[in-house]
Amino acid sequence: MERTFSFQYPLPDFLLTLLGLALFLLDMVLDVKLVVALWQEGQRDLVAALVVLLLGSSGMVQLFSWLWYSYDSQRPQTKVEGCVHSAGLLWLCHILQLGMFLRYAALLETSLLSFTGGSSDLEGQAVYQTHDLSMLRLFETFFESAPQLVLMVLIIIWHEHEQVGLLTVLKAAGSAVSIAWTVAMYHRSLRSFLVEKAKQGWGSSALYFLWNLLLIAPRLASLALFYSALPLLGPAHFLLLWFPLFLWAWLQGTAFMDSTMGEWLYRAVIGVIWYFSWFNVAEGRTVVRSLIHHGLMAVDSAILLLVWWRQWDHAMDGLALEPIVFFVAIPSCYLLGLLLKVAYYRHCHPSLGQQPQSDTVDFRLLDTRPSLAQSDTETDSAPCTDPLMLPQASPSPATDSTPSTIIQNKRMKRLAANFYS
Repeated sequence: MERTFSFQYPLPDFLLTLLGLALFLLDMVLDVKLVVALWQEGQRDLVAALVVLLLGSSGMVQLFSWLWYSYDSQRPQTKVEGCVHSAGLLWLCHILQLGMFLRYAALLETSLLSFTGGSSDLEGQAVYQTHDLSMLRLFETFFESAPQLVLMVLIIIWHEHEQVGLLTVLKAAGSAVSIAWTVAMYHRSLRSFLVEKAKQGWGSSALYFLWNLLLIAPRLASLALFYSALPLLGPAHFLLLWFPLFLWAWLQGTAFMDSTMGEWLYRAVIGVIWYFSWFNVAEGRTVVRSLIHHGLMAVDSAILLLVWWRQWDHAMDGLALEPIVFFVAIPSCYLLGLLLKVAYYRHCHPSLGQQPQSDTVDFRLLDTRPSLAQSDTETDSAPCTDPLMLPQASPSPATDSTPSTIIQNKRMKRLAANFYS
């Protein structure tokens, strides 16, 4: 009997998807209420900044969603996706900022059918859809939630001696939860490409979440303090750092999208993500690249803190906490995050090079070498019928010789290969 690895979509993952949808809707409601509240308070500059963040983030996510639908024209469609495609409304759906809702609706439809019908093909489609959603949510997190959290901290700092509205606090907490949740769900999506480790332990997820939180939070705190003292220099600082990061992504030879323009857009997004946190985008061992990024972020954050401290007497007079508290807390959190990251990679992170047997890790599914990977002309959703792409066992005489079909997400497969290399 031919044994192939098929993606599994258990009920807990479906419930996590529902929770993610609920958080997505709650975040939208809080965004609208916050814009209205700031407008009523006369904070026109903050309203403008928040609206730019919301529209820019949503537009970027919709663009990637539309591009992926264009790439995945041969992927099996759900009824809701088929209706939108047949009516020629896909572009309009994304212009109206409804692309994420379309994807969530398609995932819910596929999930319910897989639970009632018990088809492994439907489970594979559900996992495919979850992979795309997790990636889109990751983009949204670093385009919207991370900058929003900095903005909310700015509001709290600037209104320290005034009563800060509950909505501002809720939005800050919501942005923090959104960042942590999205990073953890992205991690779980990558784990689905490992055969024996598809069911990721919660301890590993918790450790992954914790060290990311301890690395991202100090970075956001440093940015918030710097922007609070010199808000007009914030955009200049971002561009000054983003452009070299964008070039660095290009030099690493990323291969995520299926079109040249799409790949350049992806590299621009990676530059934004690297402004806040490390994200592995290329093949090979990334210890050196990760150390370079962490070193760059540490030096930049230290400079931001020093600039803020020089401006402290003028911009932050009367601050409840002395600067020494920030100079101790921020580096300490970052160092603790680095130590936990080392602990994770030593004890919880499976490496393809450390797996001795092909029945433990699906090497062929994760291999991105040109001789084994699909050609660039193939679609993302092309069925995996090549025997080189599937782990096999000795066939049984009584078994049909028809090869099994696996629908896999080539984009996430590449990222998984990078992450576990």
